[in-house]
Amino acid sequence: MHVRVALFVAEVARYRALLESLGAQVVPTRDPEPRPDRLEGEDVDLVLVDAGRLGRTPSSMIAALRELPARPDVVAVVERDGNEDRARLLAARAVAVLAARWSDSALGEALAAILSRRREELVGRQRAQPFVRAHRLGDFVSASPAMGKLLATARRVVASSSTVVLLGETGVGKEWLARALHEEGPRAAGPFVAVNCGALPEQLLESEMFGHERGAFTGAVRAHRGHFEMAHGGTVFLDEVGDMPLHLQVKLLRVLQERRVQRLGAERVTDVDVRVLAATHRDPDALRAAGALREDLWYRLAVVTLRVPPLRERLEDLPTLAQGWLERQAVALGREATTFAADALEALLAYRWPGNLRELVNVVERAVLLSSGPVVQAADLPDDIVRSVPLPPLPSGREAAVHATPSDVPYVEARRAMLEHFEHDYLVALLERSGGRVGEAALRSGLAPRTLYDLLRRHGLRGQDYRFRKPVRHA
Repeated sequence: MHVRVALFVAEVARYRALLESLGAQVVPTRDPEPRPDRLEGEDVDLVLVDAGRLGRTPSSMIAALRELPARPDVVAVVERDGNEDRARLLAARAVAVLAARWSDSALGEALAAILSRRREELVGRQRAQPFVRAHRLGDFVSASPAMGKLLATARRVVASSSTVVLLGETGVGKEWLARALHEEGPRAAGPFVAVNCGALPEQLLESEMFGHERGAFTGAVRAHRGHFEMAHGGTVFLDEVGDMPLHLQVKLLRVLQERRVQRLGAERVTDVDVRVLAATHRDPDALRAAGALREDLWYRLAVVTLRVPPLRERLEDLPTLAQGWLERQAVALGREATTFAADALEALLAYRWPGNLRELVNVVERAVLLSSGPVVQAADLPDDIVRSVPLPPLPSGREAAVHATPSDVPYVEARRAMLEHFEHDYLVALLERSGGRVGEAALRSGLAPRTLYDLLRRHGLRGQDYRFRKPVRHA
């Protein structure tokens, strides 16, 4: 299992060489500072960062990094090995503190121990979370016709080495599907190397993809294998390929045609045996029309295209997906949550899910953390999801106050009577929809809890009177 490491250190080449020699995969970063928002789309297991880049309050930065989806460990690098700095950083929840002045052999031993511990943790997570124990097409059960068609096509092409392009919105699971195509295919024993073509500066992207020789540019103190060489015998996944600069598209096209790469600063070419999978959340037709994607590259890539539907188009799968992630997170977080209440599931199904599966995973994890028992309630979900459930039509059994009021009644009195009727009927419908849970009712209505309590008291209504009622259907 590859441990994915993000580097925020001055000596990038040194640590990259050490980590790659130990079987880790270094994730390219597009910012020299350890900003968590720049890593949100990356599945990072370990962050190696110079202590000076953590700011005056290292605990805050480390906590933010550890909140990333993969819950990465953070290793701090200090200039000199001092007990005071070590104690301060360990107290801030860094898992280890390394000294830049150590020899390569000493650093290598320390990194080997850190990587070994992280691998054991990742393997343990997979064993404890059978719902996502591996990227296997056969393990994915879907009731959605669109997803069923996609999986049927994927199973037909999985055994080949043909290039596949995955289309779909951000967060729908394109990389998951790419990993499944790799792990079930004939190259499963080889490496799977992913590169986000839109996340790196142009020169760095070229170096990361194709490699460079020592002295090829300022700072190239060592030779570096690119992603195609690293993926030899396996699969390279080009995420957001539509964001690649045009001159690099020419170089990529040559690699696809000749199966050879030439490092920056190199005179010779290197043969590579890789399967290429690509993905984009953009419309390829629009990219080509705008001149942002070369026609010849597109036709070389798009041997097979698979469109991954957004979650809102496969809501049949949402209960199964949400339940599976709930069980996984409950084990991982040591919580007792086992299922969703009916109103919580109703809210999940009513929501539009702009962030797709990635958003669902985060929402379920949050709900598991906030739940106080075995059943996740709607109140454990984010406000915008709870509010996505429409309130039922206001009951029409009462006549509108304006019709029940004589015409000679003063306007102010008629208006007050009408408002009283409206408030009462609205509050009754709100309590019925919320099962008598006033906190949830406040979320649905957008009222502050204190304001809602005052309104209920004025109309003689109590949440507990609606706690065990079935929803009332008004005539």
